Amino acid sequence: MPVMYDRQLVWLSLMLMLIGLVMVSSASIQASYSDFNAPFHYMFKHAIYLSLSVCVMAVAMHIPTRYWMNWSTLMLIVCVLMLFIVLVAGKSVNGASRWIPLGPINFQPAELAKLSLFIFMASYLVRKQEEVRSTFFGGFIKPMLVFGTLAILLLGQPDLGTVVVMLVTMFGMLFIAGAKLWQFLSLAAMGVLSIMVLIAIEPYRVKRVTSFMNPWEDPFGSGYQLTQSLMAFGRGEWMGQGLGNSIQKLAYLPEAHTDFVFAVIGEELGFVGVCAILLLLFALVFKIIFIGKRAFEAKHVFSGYLAFGFGIWFAFQTVVNVGAAAGMVPTKGLTLPLISYGGSSLIIMSIAVAIVLRIDHEYRVEEYLDSFNQDTNNDTK
Repeated sequence: MPVMYDRQLVWLSLMLMLIGLVMVSSASIQASYSDFNAPFHYMFKHAIYLSLSVCVMAVAMHIPTRYWMNWSTLMLIVCVLMLFIVLVAGKSVNGASRWIPLGPINFQPAELAKLSLFIFMASYLVRKQEEVRSTFFGGFIKPMLVFGTLAILLLGQPDLGTVVVMLVTMFGMLFIAGAKLWQFLSLAAMGVLSIMVLIAIEPYRVKRVTSFMNPWEDPFGSGYQLTQSLMAFGRGEWMGQGLGNSIQKLAYLPEAHTDFVFAVIGEELGFVGVCAILLLLFALVFKIIFIGKRAFEAKHVFSGYLAFGFGIWFAFQTVVNVGAAAGMVPTKGLTLPLISYGGSSLIIMSIAVAIVLRIDHEYRVEEYLDSFNQDTNNDTK
């Protein structure tokens, strides 16, 4: 009997998770000493998150995709309630209230909101495909109202980065669903304008943009994090300083094991290591997109939309995280998929990978049964 799952996707995911564990261990030593007087506190915590993510993946892989479609509205309602709880009683870190304390761990509902919105969008595009292709208000406004509700709650935290990721992924899914080009461009223009307005009304966001454009103008103030990140890349050169030999992580580079872990990767593993990890990440994205394409060909429309949505999500979040560390886009506070420290992000993205594996499994089972039935019919004849 042939293998009924995509082994390459499994190995890519596990490799990225293990790389993440190694790099978080290296990048978090100074922060662990400062916060807990122990060098490997964040490493052990990340290892627990990693183990939990693998267990959650194993469970999620056994859930048929039709269940996700049936649960999509309920998941979205639960997310809205959780985002309300964050605003009322959330835990605040560095001026942002994004976490719900759950005993020893802090859960970030914004990560679940991404997953829930993309599942809901895939379900909506299956149910309202003709509306999306034929009418602007009927097909576009309804999902935008859902997105708007989530965006308002997320901006209250504040979390503009998650809103941008959700908006870009939604646009991508709508475009794949067959939206007319003028409709897509109109929405894209509205989205860009809205983001510009949101940046302009908050002084700290304006400072992020101006410091991103010229971080060396204020290297010890608004441009400090980016200049330290760029110095890490510069020190890495071609082959890096060696694993564990980063200097920037020693209290120079803030958030070295979370948002800016890629800068530590650049310093310790060099240009070669950076390229290798980027190839692994985009090989993962390619596999997800390929599985979505095959699902469409097999008439599994919901699965196809969902896989494409996850592929766009992973690709865009990777580009933003890497771009922020390299000074190509403003800092957004987004994790590097499956690598950065952060339990909520790791678990939710692991669930997304598990759903894609389930999509591929269902396709392979159907293909095997069709082939088996055809062989049986030929033998009977």
